[in-house]
Amino acid sequence: MNEEAFNISIRKFLKIIGINSQRAIEQAVDKAVADGAIAGTETFPATMTLEVAGLKLNVKFDGEIKLE
Repeated sequence: MNEEAFNISIRKFLKIIGINSQRAIEQAVDKAVADGAIAGTETFPATMTLEVAGLKLNVKFDGEIKLE
């Protein structure tokens, strides 16, 4: 195994996940505020699941998204 290639590959994957996840959350919040569905002061529980089927890896991460 090439450790450097492995680490670079993981970083690229996590960067894609981070950027796309942030964009999706921002768009959902903007739409909900525009629709009047939320006030913009809420805190939302959030969950993300990482699955790598070939490694039989399935890990759940819990956190929260605070708007204020």
